[in-house]
Order: sequence, then structure tokens, then C-alpha cells
Amino acid sequence: MPTWKLNLIVLWFGQFLVNAGMTMITPFLALYLSQDLGVQGERSLGLWAGTIFAANFATSFIFQPIWGKLADRYGRKVMLLRSGFGMAVVITLMGFAAAPWQLLALRLLNGTISGFNPAAVSLISGTTPKKRMGFAMGIMQSGIVAGTILGPLIGGLLADWVGFRPIFYITGGLLLVASLLALFLVKENFDREEASHTPQISVLAGFRELNKTPQLTALFAVTFLLQFAMISPMSVLPLYVEKLHGSAVNLSFWAGFVSAVTGLSNMITSPILGKLSDKVGAHRILTFALIGTALTLIPQAFAQNVWQLVVIRFLMGICMGGLLPSVNALIRSYTPDGMESRAFGFNSSTLALGNMLGASIGGLLSGYIGVEGIFIISGVLLLANTVWVRAKLYKHHRRNTPSFQ
Repeated sequence: MPTWKLNLIVLWFGQFLVNAGMTMITPFLALYLSQDLGVQGERSLGLWAGTIFAANFATSFIFQPIWGKLADRYGRKVMLLRSGFGMAVVITLMGFAAAPWQLLALRLLNGTISGFNPAAVSLISGTTPKKRMGFAMGIMQSGIVAGTILGPLIGGLLADWVGFRPIFYITGGLLLVASLLALFLVKENFDREEASHTPQISVLAGFRELNKTPQLTALFAVTFLLQFAMISPMSVLPLYVEKLHGSAVNLSFWAGFVSAVTGLSNMITSPILGKLSDKVGAHRILTFALIGTALTLIPQAFAQNVWQLVVIRFLMGICMGGLLPSVNALIRSYTPDGMESRAFGFNSSTLALGNMLGASIGGLLSGYIGVEGIFIISGVLLLANTVWVRAKLYKHHRRNTPSFQ
């Protein structure tokens, strides 16, 4: 088997476990806080749960570019193993937490040492043939989405089966296995001697350097707006489902199904659209995916029943399947040599920022404009982003057609 295919298989498994581990806590976090950590009162419970959940994204946003810089200096595989083994230990320790502040501290630490996803994507981008880049990025995206979707489901099932604390031990053990597989099976072509002679610049200077390429700024904005659009309605989506469903019967099932159906179609179509982008160009897939995602966001505000909402969100997931793989392929294309990991680190940082601001601003706005207004605003923002991205990419296309492809 070619090295790049073996890397792809091993790192798909690793990304699935990492993202499942990050989201596995979602269904039982409030129960864990109240039953095992002694948090009482609805207000206190909500405050602790929200803060602990967001903590991972907050420190991840700050530290991703730093790890990206170090990856360009010492290699992607080293950073990947640092993150994998580190998170295996930290998540295991979460099962021993005796107070909510201890769980909060561990979530902050977990975000600090995270970086498995951007390191994996950067490593794949450096070992995959250019003609298969879109396909590889689509496969990687499917691993991220599969873990994100199935994580809460697995967490909910395990909570009923083994209790809360053992889930952290199981997750830590699985991350350890994934890291060991990466240690022994993943191969990287990285010349550390050459990298050591490359002038090193600070994180801020690196951002300014990357910002000189306007296409990268536009692509980072795609990642941010996509996450913002996906996360902003999530906190009030169950209430919208209740409004459309008109009954409390099976409400939890329908709320979960409406959320999961988007990820399901995304997971299925990411490799397909990634492979298609290798043939027609990642820029074309990105354009159609952006327009499609925006045009399927807006109609959700006008759904008359749950089934209409399910169908629209399934179609949105299909369109989303072409977004992040195309963004990652184009980031690799436009990034100056030697700064690939840093670019993917900044992109991962914008993703974390979208998660944070989407959750906070979405909850705030919903009180004024409702979830329907959030759908419309998110769709309009993505349409505006489409115009920006097209202008920047095609400006570069006119100057340098071969690299644009």
C-alpha cells in the first residue's frame, strides 16, 4: 500500500476518535456535574456546563497557531503524537475530577495541547499526490464529521451502560491506541535539518505573512462562517423542533435526528465531492458548496413541519460536504512552502473561534430575532463570503492559472 494511503487510513481512525472524544461528553455533562461533582441549582448547572464545554475551544483558539509554527519547525508527526498522547492522559484524568473547577481546568488544558486535527491534515497534505489531494481531504473531513456525529450517541449509550467516569477512561484508552498506531504506522517526509535552517518568525509575524495572500484570508473566513452558521442555532434548535412538531412525544428523538441528519449527509458526500474536486478544481466545488449551503440555510426559517426541516438540513449537509475539503486543498495550494502547518493551525483556530462565537452570539440573538432570523442571517453571511472568495480566487487565477487548479 502506498505510504499516503496508509497514512490516510490511520489518521482517519485517529481523527474519528479525537472528535468523538471531544463530543462524547455532550449528552451527560450536566448530569455528571450534578450527580458526581455536586453542582446544584439550574442556574449554577447551566453556567458550569456552558463554561466547561466552551473552555476547550477557548484555549484551542489561542494555541493552535503556536503548535502550527512548531510543526513547521520540528515536523507534523511530532506535533500529532504530542497532541494524541497528551489528550489521552488529560481525558483520562477527567474521570478522576472531584470538583467542577478541576474538570474546567482539565478542559482548558485539553484545548491547550490539542492540535491533532490540523497536524493530521497538514501531514496528509504533505504526503498525498496533488492529483489526489481533494479525495484525501474529503476522507479526512468524513473522519472528523463521523466522530463529531457519533460521539454524543456513543457517549449517551455508554453513560447508561457503564456510568459517567468510565467513559473518560475508555476515551483516553482509545486515544492512546490511535496515537500508538500513528507512532508506528504513519510515515512523514520531513527534512528537519532543512527546516532548522529556515528563518523562524513569531506567530503574529507568521499571521501577517500569510495575510499577504488574500486568498488565505478569504478561506479562513469560510471556515469561521461555516462553524458560526452551524453552531449558532444549535442551542435553540430543540425549541424550533418542538414548535414544528407540535407535540412533546418523541421530542428528544426528533431534536437529535434533525441535528444528526446534516452530519450524516456531510460524512457521506465529503469523499465524493473531494474526489470530484480533483477533476474539476477545488475552487469550483467550493463555490457551488458555498452557494448551496447558504441557499439551504435560509429556507429552514420557513419550514412548516419537522420533515421539511429534516429534508432541507440533509441537503445542506450534502453541500457542506464540499466546503472544508476544498478549503483545506486550496489552503495547501496557496500557502508558501514551509508554512503549511502554520496555515492549517490558523484555520483550526478560526474553526474554534466560530464554535465559541456561534454558541454565545447565537444564544443571545435568538432572544431577539428567533432561530428563524439566525438561519437567514447565517445564509446571507455565507452568500457574501461567496462573493469575496470568488473575487480573491479568480483574481489569482487570472495571474497564475496553473497553481489555481
